[in-house]
Amino acid sequence: MRSCAGPRHARRPVPTLLRSIYLPRSTDAAAFAMATYGIPLLVLATTHSAALTGLAFALEWVPRLVAFAFAGMLVDRHGTTAVLRTASAGRALVVLAASVILPTQAGGHGATLTVMLLAALTGILSECSYIAAETAGGAAGRQAGARAHRVQSALLGIDQVATLLGPALAGLLLDWAGAAAMLGVIAVFSLLTSMLAPRESHRAKPAAPLPVLQGLRTGWSVLRALPTLSWLVAGLTVSNLAVGLLQAATPVIVLQQLGHSTADVGLIWSAAAVATLIAVAVCRRSIDRFGLWLVGAVSATIAAVACLAVSFADTYHTYLALIAVLMAGEGGMTVVLRTVRSRLIPADVFGATLSLTILLLLLPFPIAGVLVATVPPTQLGHLITLCAALQALSLTAAFARLRTAPALRARCL
Repeated sequence: MRSCAGPRHARRPVPTLLRSIYLPRSTDAAAFAMATYGIPLLVLATTHSAALTGLAFALEWVPRLVAFAFAGMLVDRHGTTAVLRTASAGRALVVLAASVILPTQAGGHGATLTVMLLAALTGILSECSYIAAETAGGAAGRQAGARAHRVQSALLGIDQVATLLGPALAGLLLDWAGAAAMLGVIAVFSLLTSMLAPRESHRAKPAAPLPVLQGLRTGWSVLRALPTLSWLVAGLTVSNLAVGLLQAATPVIVLQQLGHSTADVGLIWSAAAVATLIAVAVCRRSIDRFGLWLVGAVSATIAAVACLAVSFADTYHTYLALIAVLMAGEGGMTVVLRTVRSRLIPADVFGATLSLTILLLLLPFPIAGVLVATVPPTQLGHLITLCAALQALSLTAAFARLRTAPALRARCL
């Protein structure tokens, strides 16, 4: 008989970051990346229409932008565990239903409607799971204190690995095993996320449910009250216009102007993901030694110079290298943003404020798509130069304003 046996719950091991944060984030990021890039491929394979493929991509992202508002409200009201489990399980059910329905529809309007609904529904559910996983990561960063940047850089690394491997895995499965296999793997990753969702030990709840618009107003009020975060978000929002423009214009530039293939377009973003992973690892150690501001300012300078040089690239390999350098700089700034965000935003309104900041950061992407659609391909170089100049000005203003900000001056030891 043991004389010092405590209550059963007291003997449970404390969950590690790997089990409680990194594993569910990895499975969710894998499902997110496979759905984002694989479902448009599925639309193309089903409908054989480039126009519908582009529309499907829009149907994934437009609901995601709308979902940010109520996703943050749901997280603040119900907590990360409930939202992550529900959204992931819902995504699994949706893709499994599509994998059963599609083989019964031999083309035609029924198959088109199925894949388009699949794109819209997975977009909404993926955004809800992402906000929940990001909120859990923010809480882990707050608990880490001065080492918050290490948690955030690890989460960013997970996202980049998923971005590197997810599209390739989706395309490979679709090509060699068919739509059912690809959708089945997305479902497996989604179910794993639902099962691995971290339990919350403490969570402050609002006194009453917040409507969506009130959640946005709450996030806006918090953002205005945090000038350090406001300046950083503003600078990165303008920077994302240049990044989004390059993402939208790269197929046109690589295929029509540089004379390469669609596979070479994919290689560019794979190289960019690898460069971002290296940059995240470097920034993680550099922040310990030099602090957030210096690492952020250097990353911003690298991104701005590379973006300005892209419009003058006249060979594929030069273009690839500059895009990789640009995304490495963006990766460094993202580590800084995530660290500042996890330190400054109060826990009880983190979901609403996180949703607003992500919404602001993603708004330039559809604008960039409209610009590429309306500007003649021969003028894209001038448009990229203009947006790169705006990026350089905005980042210079932001980091000059943040030079004395306490949240960025302290070193993380």
